Amino acid sequence: MPFLLRVLLPDVPGSLGRVATAIGMAGGDIEAIEIVEHRADDGTAVDDVLLELEQGMMPDSVVSACNALDGVEVLFVSRYPAGGNLMMDLEAVEELTAAPDKAFDTLVDLLPATFRVDWAARVHRAKGVVYGTSAAPDEFEFVEIEAPTRLEVPDDEVTLFAAARLDGNDIIVIGRRGGPEFAESEIARLGHLCGLAVTIANA
Repeated sequence: MPFLLRVLLPDVPGSLGRVATAIGMAGGDIEAIEIVEHRADDGTAVDDVLLELEQGMMPDSVVSACNALDGVEVLFVSRYPAGGNLMMDLEAVEELTAAPDKAFDTLVDLLPATFRVDWAARVHRAKGVVYGTSAAPDEFEFVEIEAPTRLEVPDDEVTLFAAARLDGNDIIVIGRRGGPEFAESEIARLGHLCGLAVTIANA
């Protein structure tokens, strides 16, 4: 059974190796690791670890093993969709360039895997949701933004939202139920990918 761990650890050589060893000793099999961000202000890093556990095994022992390491803290753990993968930004760009005329919709389809979110949608100023993944809401109010940002939606206290602008009339919104919080680097990556999609679509 796949699980996703978001781990805070010292940004020094050997830290990730210690975490990997602890996960293995606790019965976890690491499938992939992605660096989410480096925090220069306090010398830490945040990594996402996709791991496989035997059927019926819960991640508690893995979390405890990681938290027992000096300077390491598991920020979030959740089940990961079967068949999911940690799609890197370059792979997403390859998909976008394969069909420039469909770049915006392709981006929406790719974002859940790229950012480990539950859904993504393209929201038009006048038309509302014009394209979304299967779990996206049918309605979402357009928000005027100039830069990629987290969104606050008072009616939903469970889902975390982030958005980036495509142009004056369209924004991309992603939703992550229950956490973890969107890191600053994820917000920047979302804006970067939206910018690339605009460039590719207009080429």
